[in-house]
Amino acid sequence: MSTPTRQDASLARLVGLGALTFSALYFISDVMELADGAFSTPQLALTYVAEAAIPVFVLGLYAVQQPHIGTLGLLGAIGYAYAYIFFTSTVLLALVNQPADWDALVGDLGPWVALHGLLMVAAGSAFGVAVIKARALPRWTGLTLVAGVILVALSSALPSVAQTICAGVRDVGFAGMGLALLTRPTSNRVSPRRRPQERTLSTRPRTQPSKTPTSSTNARSVRHVHP
Repeated sequence: MSTPTRQDASLARLVGLGALTFSALYFISDVMELADGAFSTPQLALTYVAEAAIPVFVLGLYAVQQPHIGTLGLLGAIGYAYAYIFFTSTVLLALVNQPADWDALVGDLGPWVALHGLLMVAAGSAFGVAVIKARALPRWTGLTLVAGVILVALSSALPSVAQTICAGVRDVGFAGMGLALLTRPTSNRVSPRRRPQERTLSTRPRTQPSKTPTSSTNARSVRHVHP
């Protein structure tokens, strides 16, 4: 296993800071919408900033878990990043057209929101499962992400408070990944976590083979040749 370089550690710290910061901002924007009961220009501007950063830090989270995260993680990261490029564009549209709320915006966009919502669920779940399998970040963050994206989809018909809570679960998943990168020692920053039995085997002291004295061996050889 290669030792992480200083550039790797810097990238991990930058990605971690982005995942933590923009996930928090995204949740704050949802709380602002919940409190106002409708869209507002400050809330939409904050949502735009947070959503625009999601494709970047998701691809970054994939990069810092290489090579352990595999093809499933790549497909999940690309799919999730694309879905949020679309959702970011809808926020820009909302800033221009000033619809009353999310339902009004969905009415303007038709089936495209539902299609990209399904992609978000599939890609987010795939990325979360890949994080769990890679073991480069805490498993609970991948589990929380999977639960969060599914809850976001299921809560679309629920009251606004429930929708905000479900979105918060998803945000906690990404924020947890970011926090793990920021708090992990540099030497272990992108290395997969070993299972307990692996640590036991790797730390068990090696026993040195006993050496048979050369003189004794020669003596036996001589007795065998000259009875």
